[in-house]
Amino acid sequence: MTNLKTIIVISKDVVLTSIVDRLLKDSYTIVDFSTIQSSLDYIYSSSPDLMIIDISPDDVFAVTLLNEIKSDPIFGRLPVLAVFDDQFVVYDWDSMLIDDYLRKSCLEVELIATVGLCIHRAERMVEVNPLTRLPGNIAIIKQIQKRLDNNEVFALAYADLDYFKPYNDRYGFSRGDEVLKMIGRLILNTVRQNQAHGSFVGHIGGDDFVFIMDMEYIEKTAGEIIDNFNKIIPTFYDYDDRARGFIESVDREGNKRTFPFIGISIGVAHNRFRKFSHYGEIAEVASEMKKYAKCAGGSCFKIDKRHIESVNQRAL
Repeated sequence: MTNLKTIIVISKDVVLTSIVDRLLKDSYTIVDFSTIQSSLDYIYSSSPDLMIIDISPDDVFAVTLLNEIKSDPIFGRLPVLAVFDDQFVVYDWDSMLIDDYLRKSCLEVELIATVGLCIHRAERMVEVNPLTRLPGNIAIIKQIQKRLDNNEVFALAYADLDYFKPYNDRYGFSRGDEVLKMIGRLILNTVRQNQAHGSFVGHIGGDDFVFIMDMEYIEKTAGEIIDNFNKIIPTFYDYDDRARGFIESVDREGNKRTFPFIGISIGVAHNRFRKFSHYGEIAEVASEMKKYAKCAGGSCFKIDKRHIESVNQRAL
């Protein structure tokens, strides 16, 4: 069965929400909230496909929160359909970051078509990983390059999973997908908790993820991701395998052997002590650090400190 797209509806008007529910419930999963602030946890954890929000002229707080969501590099892709009273006039569209709007008097006639167009337009314009709903390669490259072009100091972390292929071979791709969705949510939630603004999380593909943060948050965040991952991952194994602490599967040469539980390796690069001009340069260092972390064994992270050491040596 195909999973339905999820729409969150934000309104205190029970008549409006009943109309929306009646028209859309057969084609979409509808989740209702009375205020935008009460919907934030759901937006950040579940990545809905569309927001329908009832906006009144005097609700400045709701518009401010909406603009913060739309300005976020992770959640800005969420399309927003505003519903206005017929008398409501918007004089400055730049002050309200919405993607489309409807008058309340037009809901019965135009809602279904407008919702469909909003969702299809968002899918065409924004590249996201279909499994985790995180930004994909194009968005990742743009985020890195924009920060380099603006001379921002930041840390780029490259994370991937160890022993993921044997898990897929042992349990199947559907259970492997559940692991990927879990790690995507874990990275996203941990990054957001430590740096709510200015951070970024992306899914390169497969078991490869990236996150971008200010330097002062990166070590704490990487450590928390690893600690929580190690606590959660055993629950994805069958009882007998969990009791043994390993699984039997085949390696890349087709030989049967035992494998430990999935681990996570994170490599971190930064531009605090040297200048990168191209996203590929800093990404290469992060990849190198990730390989170094893999060689260390077990879940861990490694940060490029070579330039810190060279600076300290010159200072002595």
